[in-house]
Amino acid sequence: MGIPNVSIHRQSAQQPEIAQSAAVVSQPQTVRSPISERVKQAYLENREMTAGQVVTAIEILSPVNKRSGEGRNTYIQKRQRILSSLTHLVEIDLLRGWQMMPVLGLPTDGDYRILISHSERCPSADWYAIDLKEPLPTLPIPLLYPDEFATVNLQTLLTAVYDRGGFDYVLDYSRPLNPELPEKKAIWASQLLVEQGLKS
Repeated sequence: MGIPNVSIHRQSAQQPEIAQSAAVVSQPQTVRSPISERVKQAYLENREMTAGQVVTAIEILSPVNKRSGEGRNTYIQKRQRILSSLTHLVEIDLLRGWQMMPVLGLPTDGDYRILISHSERCPSADWYAIDLKEPLPTLPIPLLYPDEFATVNLQTLLTAVYDRGGFDYVLDYSRPLNPELPEKKAIWASQLLVEQGLKS
């Protein structure tokens, strides 16, 4: 048995009605409660056909992976699980903004970054630091032993996606870049866009 905080009773017909002053009822506003938002992230896996074993995980980083907060923490935990397993990791970072993924040593920091970790060589890994003016490299994708690797021409692949997706019609190249480019690169990029007819 508990003692209720509030009790509601029907008023007896014999009791005199108590006069009440007119109350002003406050009207509510619509607000949003702070809840966790689950964002689905796409990724590629290279699997061995007979056993279904994941041979290589290919991750293309999104802003959710790099911005501080729950998304980054979740991805770093997943990354650690892959690096501690027998699965190879190919991590492609084509985002100039936010903090890069943690690596040990003194890696060169390019505009774009690619990490290729072979499970048998871990914790050593291959690091690509790519300047904006350079084409994206052809990547060696590690496979299951005794096969050495498959190759993916990342620049050709990205160009094909750009052309098929019609991004030249969607993107507004007159808007300022975020994050901004250093002055020399900004001049180079602007001239390139004019030559391609994407900017006047």
